[in-house]
Amino acid sequence: MTRILVVDDDPQLLRALRINLAARGYEVHTAPDGHTALRAAARYEPDVIVLDLGLPDIDGIEVLAGLHGWCSAPVIVLSARTDAADKVAALDSGADDYVTKPFGMEEFLARIRAAARRAGTVAHSSAPVVVTETFTVDLAAKRVTRDGSDVHLTPTEWGLLEMLVVNRGKLVGHRELLTELWGPSYVNQNHYLRVYLAQLRQKLEPDPANPRYLLTEAGRGYRFEP
Repeated sequence: MTRILVVDDDPQLLRALRINLAARGYEVHTAPDGHTALRAAARYEPDVIVLDLGLPDIDGIEVLAGLHGWCSAPVIVLSARTDAADKVAALDSGADDYVTKPFGMEEFLARIRAAARRAGTVAHSSAPVVVTETFTVDLAAKRVTRDGSDVHLTPTEWGLLEMLVVNRGKLVGHRELLTELWGPSYVNQNHYLRVYLAQLRQKLEPDPANPRYLLTEAGRGYRFEP
């Protein structure tokens, strides 16, 4: 059973998320503040963490820092903060996704499912480190290096690359990618994929105009060839 840790100081929201997640078969643990969250993460070893930034004791960014290095669970920030600087700070501190309040429950649950699938896929991958002639992808560490240096990827770029690398050699369809990364309401937004594939190629391909690793299958999807 997938374990979810929800961290928020709003008891009504905690209750709503507990009910909705438990109804879908998740094992749910909750924490009302940052210190309790860190203890709960160590005790329950959650598969996914949902984290509010505005906690009563320590800021959510500090919680992210406290998790760094020993907790590999993907973190979905759930916050009322809408400023771009807050989003950038959270993502740069290790968050995997950022959802602003108020939010739609179905889309939020889709993001939970996507995070849980990614966590499970990486945990069971037989080859968590994939090496090409140009770059290396460490799925467990969520790290990409090229010529000995780290390549900075946005969370969406990483999510897209991760899906392709996990399914290396196989076609991954537009619908599957869009549902996994953005949710079921985005299944027709193929231009999102074109934009992010172009960004990945600029960062990873030796010749972005003639990709060697991140390949397009017109009208169908994309494929990673190591």
